[in-house]
Amino acid sequence: MPNEGWMYESVRSIKFSGVCAASLLGMAMAIASPAQTFTTLAVFNDTNGLEPEAALVQGLDGNFYGTTDEGPAASSYGTIFMVTPTGVLTTLYSFSGTDGANPTATLVLGTDGNFYGTTFQGGNLTCGGGFGCGTVFQYTPGGTLTSLHSFDRTDGGFPSSGLVQATDGNFYGTTTQAGDYHACPVGCGTLFKITASGTLTTVHNFQGTDGASPSGSLMQGTDGSFYGTTSMGGPGGYGTIFKFTMGGTLTTLFSFDLTDGQAPVGGVVQAADGNFYGTTIGEPGCEGIDCGTFFKMTPAGDLTTLHEFNPRKGYDPLARLLQATDGNFYGLTRDGGINGDCCGTIFRIGPAGSLTTLYEFPGIPVGQSPTAGLMQATDGNLYGTTTNGGALGAGSVFRLSVGLGPFVKLLPHAGHVGSAVKILGTDLSGAIAVTFNGTPVAFTIGSATEISITVPAGATSGIVQVTLPGGTLSSGQFIVGR
Repeated sequence: MPNEGWMYESVRSIKFSGVCAASLLGMAMAIASPAQTFTTLAVFNDTNGLEPEAALVQGLDGNFYGTTDEGPAASSYGTIFMVTPTGVLTTLYSFSGTDGANPTATLVLGTDGNFYGTTFQGGNLTCGGGFGCGTVFQYTPGGTLTSLHSFDRTDGGFPSSGLVQATDGNFYGTTTQAGDYHACPVGCGTLFKITASGTLTTVHNFQGTDGASPSGSLMQGTDGSFYGTTSMGGPGGYGTIFKFTMGGTLTTLFSFDLTDGQAPVGGVVQAADGNFYGTTIGEPGCEGIDCGTFFKMTPAGDLTTLHEFNPRKGYDPLARLLQATDGNFYGLTRDGGINGDCCGTIFRIGPAGSLTTLYEFPGIPVGQSPTAGLMQATDGNLYGTTTNGGALGAGSVFRLSVGLGPFVKLLPHAGHVGSAVKILGTDLSGAIAVTFNGTPVAFTIGSATEISITVPAGATSGIVQVTLPGGTLSSGQFIVGR
């Protein structure tokens, strides 16, 4: 793939550098807490894709969907795959270049049941030295991929992060380069909106002073605004956390200046307490390397560093954190752990910053260098991918059981009275009753993994509960009226 200049190299080096030499020996033993159970579900190879870099997403059918950055060997442009909870992996689509190349970002399940995503390159091959500047695509459960948009630099280029479907039904995302502001050598990146039919609007061009090279998927907060991060730029020069309103106003909430970390590439997550949590991949004074930090930021932009990573417990936490149903955050480090350098870890960290290493990747043959975030499936378990390692060295899919029970997810998580809502879960076919914030509602069982309801009249924000013969499953918060 081509060298697209300093920003291209910085983004790719953040994601790809540092294959652990110790892992090549394949001799280190994986270390897991006695209360955890780690299982390798599937491995990648030349025929089914190489180097998965995106988190998994659970579909309406209860299976998990993801992408690989490269492969199969015949094309090397990347794939979309499905893996069942028992580990049966199927390659669903192979990119050809003209329809996109190198899908490094997590898919998003739209309210229409289709998946939406981005590719880092490909599409308009007159852009980016003949390799294309990236695309936005739709993929249907029936197997049809539609390229919704090809970037051409004027509207941005090289999207490395996934999309978020907002409460207005549109999708929002970022590109790491280009746009119409050229304070950066190859452009500082953009923030865009795209409809499900493919109409794209650039809603902000980053200027360097307000951040550059946005990284990590956007998230829509409880106030309806979007929150995200840039890996560079800002007044402090080392990346920013920003807020973007639906009305089009961008505010820099915090600017990193190296003393408090650098390059918050994973984005932020808004926790149940209303604050925002995230990680950086750099901070000074860590045994001669930049190890990264875990931070909390209030909605007003006050940031507190809660934990500093170190090689023996893992470093370089690249991906967005997951707040699981127990209220703790779960994440991955790309490096560190066994022997202090190889090959990444899975960790749990509390809102106050107390960290527990749950699993240390040993490299080949289990896996190494996880660069994507974790997903908590409705069975309560955590699922993820490693970019390298595995029995064939091309990455793997894994499950970590940490004792968390099943629950239900909502699609979407916000809406108005009368809005249609899908409830995703496991073994829902025997549902007896459904309540919306305590109010009984009519429901339709679509399958063992899907129930449909509508937001009832007079509803207020709250949780959805599904009563089954064996107990009751609860969801996260559904916000009414946004």
